[in-house]
Amino acid sequence: MSDDSNTENDDAESASGPPARPISAIARRCLGVLVEKAKTTPDNYPLSLAGIITGCNQKSNRDPKMDVDEGDALRALDELREAGAVREIQGSGRVTKYRHAAYEWFDVDSPGSAIMTELLLRGPQTLGEIRTRANRMHPFVDLTATQAEVDSLMAKGLVEAITPAGRGQTFAHCLYTPIERQHLAAKVEKRAAAEAPATGPKASPGSLANENRIDKIQGRLDEVTARLEALEKKLADLES
Repeated sequence: MSDDSNTENDDAESASGPPARPISAIARRCLGVLVEKAKTTPDNYPLSLAGIITGCNQKSNRDPKMDVDEGDALRALDELREAGAVREIQGSGRVTKYRHAAYEWFDVDSPGSAIMTELLLRGPQTLGEIRTRANRMHPFVDLTATQAEVDSLMAKGLVEAITPAGRGQTFAHCLYTPIERQHLAAKVEKRAAAEAPATGPKASPGSLANENRIDKIQGRLDEVTARLEALEKKLADLES
């Protein structure tokens, strides 16, 4: 793998952009793709619109799978440019290309950007998963080094632990929208309830009621998210 330091340092200009803030799911995917490709295939970076779409929709190293089209990608890139996370440049043959500004937008170095990229591309993960997957972009010698970097990102407000400390503790980035954060919290609660030891005390009526309430909340959040996505698509179609 080529050293990405020269390519990526071009993005860390003296002027600092706005602080990182919640962005849409497709915008997060586009930003993750740009940082990933800058690190893993620097000869093909910056990326064209077609390259970004291909990276968003690839089957490996992605969760959830997406089916991003040109309109989706352009709207996401506009969102990222307005936020200060992406820059548009003129490539060879007058082809418009895009490069990330993640280093200053996140205020991170190469290890931090590798972890943020994995969380953007694959969602919540354990420390072991983060280390294994981020190693393709930056080498982490052990879990202690990975934990130190995660702690640094948590101190910056970029990462949070979404499950209790201990074996299997899971971490997520903090760029989810408010509705997505509620949805994620509901999923975590439901998973924790499902993974409770079967030999434990018999579930009380109150705990069963809480599980039913969580299921209902998650169902409602799914409906709200679907409606919002449909409305956003209609508005985008009207604008175009």
